[in-house]
Amino acid sequence: MAVCTFFGHRDCPSSIDDRLRETVIDLITTYNVDTYYIGNHGNFDATARSVLRKLKNTYPHIKIYTVLAYLRDVDNGIDYGKTILPEGFENVLPRFAIDYRNRWMVKHSDFIISFVTHNFGGAYKYTELARAKRKTVINISD
Repeated sequence: MAVCTFFGHRDCPSSIDDRLRETVIDLITTYNVDTYYIGNHGNFDATARSVLRKLKNTYPHIKIYTVLAYLRDVDNGIDYGKTILPEGFENVLPRFAIDYRNRWMVKHSDFIISFVTHNFGGAYKYTELARAKRKTVINISD
């Protein structure tokens, strides 16, 4: 079992769908990645969730989890599918919740698929953290 997490800019273009789909298929078929963690903020997260849901029809064994930063997101009316609240989140101040969630996702992943086009912002920060932790990072913006 291997785990993949996604980090990307909120405003990524919809044109990344095909590249994202091909990358996930490669991880499934070549590296046996069967578990995927996704955040719930921004267009990149929504795009990744959509691509994974479609791929689940072809690869029914994959598991997809939306990792929430806030308890309030559990019942906000959006269908995230299966969700996870990282252990220990209840002890984190709200202003640090996304950072805590993203660090948890890096820690519990083997692969990171990112869409990072500039060297600032959260997507960049956590992609670089993943590199520092020696995770395999695939930046689909390259």
